[in-house]
Amino acid sequence: MTIKSLLLTCLLIISGIIAPAADFRVQSPDGKISVTVNIEHEIMYAVEFNGTPVVEPSVVSFQFAQAPPLGNDLKVLTDKTFSVDETWKPVLKRFESVRNQHNSLILELQEIRSPQRLINLEFRIFNDGVGFRTVFPGQFSSHEYVITDELTHFSFTGNHTCWAVNYGSYTTSQEVEHFERTINEITPEMVIGLPLTLKINDKCYAAITEADIDNYAGMYLKSSGKQGDFNLRTALSPRKGQPENGAKVNFKTPHQTPWRVIMLAETPGKLIESEIIANLNDPCEIADPSWIKPGISAWDHWWSGEVKMEQPVIFEYIDLAAKMGWPYMLIDWQWYGPFNQKDADIKKVAPQLNMPEILAYAKSKNVRCWLWLYNTDVDRGNFEEACALYEKWGIAGIKIDFMDSDDQEMVNWYHRVVKTAAKYHLMVDFHGAFKPDGWQRTYPNLVTREGVLGNEYNKWSLRITPEHLCRLPFTRMLAGPMDFTPGGFLNRNPDKFQNGTPAQVQGTRSNTLAQFVIFDSPYMVACDHPKHYYGQTGEDFLKKVQSVWDETRVLNGAVSEYITMARRSGKTWFVGAMTNSFERELEVKLDFLGDGSYKMTSFSDTEKTKENAEIAEQKTTAVKKGDVVKIKMAPGGGFAAWIE
Repeated sequence: MTIKSLLLTCLLIISGIIAPAADFRVQSPDGKISVTVNIEHEIMYAVEFNGTPVVEPSVVSFQFAQAPPLGNDLKVLTDKTFSVDETWKPVLKRFESVRNQHNSLILELQEIRSPQRLINLEFRIFNDGVGFRTVFPGQFSSHEYVITDELTHFSFTGNHTCWAVNYGSYTTSQEVEHFERTINEITPEMVIGLPLTLKINDKCYAAITEADIDNYAGMYLKSSGKQGDFNLRTALSPRKGQPENGAKVNFKTPHQTPWRVIMLAETPGKLIESEIIANLNDPCEIADPSWIKPGISAWDHWWSGEVKMEQPVIFEYIDLAAKMGWPYMLIDWQWYGPFNQKDADIKKVAPQLNMPEILAYAKSKNVRCWLWLYNTDVDRGNFEEACALYEKWGIAGIKIDFMDSDDQEMVNWYHRVVKTAAKYHLMVDFHGAFKPDGWQRTYPNLVTREGVLGNEYNKWSLRITPEHLCRLPFTRMLAGPMDFTPGGFLNRNPDKFQNGTPAQVQGTRSNTLAQFVIFDSPYMVACDHPKHYYGQTGEDFLKKVQSVWDETRVLNGAVSEYITMARRSGKTWFVGAMTNSFERELEVKLDFLGDGSYKMTSFSDTEKTKENAEIAEQKTTAVKKGDVVKIKMAPGGGFAAWIE
């Protein structure tokens, strides 16, 4: 640069026409993760883990309808750094307490040129990942902005292996497999859902997702389509009736995006243990959440047999819950007659049912009932009146189905429903739902949701494979609880599996039991018919297992291949292990136990299980801290135990 050009540049900087370059760097509390933010011509951020670049300098910008793009030619007004280290107790718990420890960077920025809009960037760097969001401060508050594109990029350092789900559309129940691909195999036509899990190298795994979605559209990922470019960018769910390049988010300032999250760990199992999603949400806003009681539920669903919406059938499933010691029974569709009809009324009971008798019978058995609702029927009637009625009846919760969207309007609908339900002490389970975002920390009556290719698909497909089961904990479950509805006891080896009624499941009995330990869902719905449980191996385990935990540990695991987890409830430990379609032997060291002697009741595959997947060996052995348990699993097999 010549003296003349240098002087000219200095004069332009002083006059405010060109922003001076500004670099900011902040690390995680343990120093393993670092984020660098550069504000020069555009907003750029980069992420390193243990000194290895994970995300190369990547752009953050926004496109608007009837407003200039935002993200270029900015100046830094202020920069603030601070640290947080606190502990909080979750209602829907995987750990008795959660540590929220992070270092933060907040940059207040302003456009150099007209209209000189303000924009803030906030980064939170935890020991298990990075969260960042954009805040639009209160300015020009009378103007309604329309975001047509949020262009937050994730520029990876190589053509990494990833486990990516392609929904192909923004109107989706999010019930698709996370297939193994490389970044270059993601085409521009794909609509990649979250979480996206990546193997950066043998000592670094990452996952991209989002947290705290509020008055905003759900986020997906799209490829640039350029060969040799390992760059993915955000793609927002279009508002109803809008094309893909149309309106995504309407807002007035102040407003903010959800947190864009990059989870990081040395092993894929450590990703599962992360609480970063919950930590990026606000504390519980329900003053007294003591009425929110997680647990296992029976389910009078068409999946488990030719179940009809009749009083004796409901009584049969209430009896199942009572005999198993489960607190809940879910009354599924058609309890208020035909659904999704103009005359559907969620406050009226179908003529063949006597709801007072049903609820009185359930109460006599120490069981509480849940009710299924179709989402448009919720909108059609007075939902608040219905919630008040359900509270009067003594209903524990509601399961709402078939939303199949996460556009801005639907996200806001979720929030209205959950907040209204909380006023009347009702828990909520969303099906046909979008992925979790940690908001159950703020409103823990939102106990679970679907948004997963779950057990029901065994009814008509071959898609619930052992590989899929071993992939879910490392992909979909990273976002939060998933109502997979485990518990199929008509276990079949892959070569003997058939679709139909009653529904069978791929995998062994021990594999089914392990799902209750491995899969997160505070409201855990068991899928099968009562007659398939009574007197069967594993019935004792389902009477004992819990749905929330005081401690969670992933003992080993490889995406799509196998996983072993240990969970503690009070003084009792539960262990679950699953393998894919290959026979496998694992050694598990019981170093998580306390001192003293323990009794382990286990359920294991045997040689006979390879011919009949319903066979499991139940035995009791004495164990102590440091003992090594050898687990042998058949193809599609598993292992389950409780230790006390």
